[in-house]
Amino acid sequence: MEEEFSFLPSDGDDRDMASRFRKFLPVIIDVETGGFNKNTDALLEVAAVLVHMDNRGLLVRGDTVAFHIDPFEGANIEQSALDFTGIDLDCEARDAVEEDIALKEIFRAVRDEVKHQGCNRAVLVGHNAHFDLGFLHAASERNKIKRNPFHPFSCFDTATLSGLAFGQTVLAKACESAGIEFSNKSAHSAAYDAEKTADLFCLIINKWQQLGGWPPQA
Repeated sequence: MEEEFSFLPSDGDDRDMASRFRKFLPVIIDVETGGFNKNTDALLEVAAVLVHMDNRGLLVRGDTVAFHIDPFEGANIEQSALDFTGIDLDCEARDAVEEDIALKEIFRAVRDEVKHQGCNRAVLVGHNAHFDLGFLHAASERNKIKRNPFHPFSCFDTATLSGLAFGQTVLAKACESAGIEFSNKSAHSAAYDAEKTADLFCLIINKWQQLGGWPPQA
């Protein structure tokens, strides 16, 4: 179900992404991992979803960049994590790449978008975002990647935003409350979860605008 949002233009400054988030570009990230420890457990999937602002000043979901990843040497992988995500490391169709290849491609796409939208830095948007942020930065440090476009500690958390907007903190339940279609069968794929998180983030931000919360009234 899609909602219709009204937009009453002001002076036009609120229609560009740089002005909306203090020159931060929100980028939705989801990771699938071999456990909960960012330093020892494998990063198995990562996906990034870009968002744009349309000519009404509303956020819309853009392109997705996603990779299956080969576990780094010595990585710990809990069987319970594989059972939860449904990831089959032996699947020939998985087409996994090394961590550094995946991260460099995602970071390049994000840096390009940061520049294109006139922002200074990317800020990670995630559902329970500090988990994704921790794994992203740990993998970046492990591979000695210097040009990481994401803020080192700031993030936007859709679990918190959904608790405020819908009284729900689980992604599937929040999407259901928001009228966003969600398939439990497709869940726990980094690309799918990132796209649903992006839809949820855009809807909440846009709804806040519809209710008159943005731009702030003088």
